[in-house]
Amino acid sequence: MRGSEGAARFLEISRKQGLLETVDVRLSLADNRVAGLVFGHFDQNLTHLEQRLGIQAVANGNQVILKGAPEKAEQARFVLEKMNERVRAGLVIQKGDIDGAIEEAAAQGSLFPGSPSVTPEKLSFDEIVTRRKRVKARNAAQHIYLKALKEHELVFAEGPAGTGKTWLAVGYAVQLIEQGLVERLILSRPAVEAGERLGFLPGDMREKVDPYLRPIYDALYDFMEARHVERGLQTGMIEIAPLAFMRGRTLTNAIVLLDEAQNTTSMQMKMVLTRLGEGSRMIVTGDPSQIDLPTGQKSGLIEASRILTGVEGIARVKFADTDVVRHDLVRRIVTAYDRDNIQGQ
Repeated sequence: MRGSEGAARFLEISRKQGLLETVDVRLSLADNRVAGLVFGHFDQNLTHLEQRLGIQAVANGNQVILKGAPEKAEQARFVLEKMNERVRAGLVIQKGDIDGAIEEAAAQGSLFPGSPSVTPEKLSFDEIVTRRKRVKARNAAQHIYLKALKEHELVFAEGPAGTGKTWLAVGYAVQLIEQGLVERLILSRPAVEAGERLGFLPGDMREKVDPYLRPIYDALYDFMEARHVERGLQTGMIEIAPLAFMRGRTLTNAIVLLDEAQNTTSMQMKMVLTRLGEGSRMIVTGDPSQIDLPTGQKSGLIEASRILTGVEGIARVKFADTDVVRHDLVRRIVTAYDRDNIQGQ
């Protein structure tokens, strides 16, 4: 019995010729209301578990029986207990939360009772907590990324779209601001399409670069109340800084996020990296497979990753197409493009 969580589990083992084949894991939740939130509308969360883990989940009131291979049934049990914790904490369950818990269970190896591996209670994916949102890493790569952000002053994050590079970076930056560990958040993204000569665009500087920074704004509004974002922009706590305007500055007590860094030149990357001042941190994100620089021009991201390998205080995290968390279809699209690139070489 996990008394504090309001869930109990029972194990029934089926044997054939003395070999362990399948198990029935019975999980009881606090009441039908909690069970309904954990299992999902029309048991959609259980259906998702069945599809992902190849098990059978049979719900009855506040109880569910998980039938399948020992390790998969235990993983499903682990996921439902994690979802039970989210519900009891007043949090909403999304499909991504379920996928993240599945990845967390898989990362710990065999969870079957009696296994010598680490138990799920002793190992948990890292998370970001802001006043507006609480987000847990949804796979091992994101877990490594969050740990790197906490332990290093400069972090390079490379990988395809949909892996959470920018979104998690913004969330971590907001967390540092709310904790008072930094005073400012500085956002920068190369405006390759306009060659960084933005004078012909209408409006002030913020209005000129807004189209290029929209993904970062979206992430900010996810982690902060809209009124706090607007106040931060007005007071300078959140600053939008085109690359050309970073030259000559020394940034102290700030967290700097350089997004789409694959589209920086070698000179721009070196300039940005040397802006770091006392008490500052920097996160550089980009996708080396999506370079929009003129033909023959080196990507500052690729060059910096090579030159700075092994430098103390710098971490490099690489995401793969298997780490895409946006949507299953996005993962399949990225994989298909990568496969086509390999075949075309």
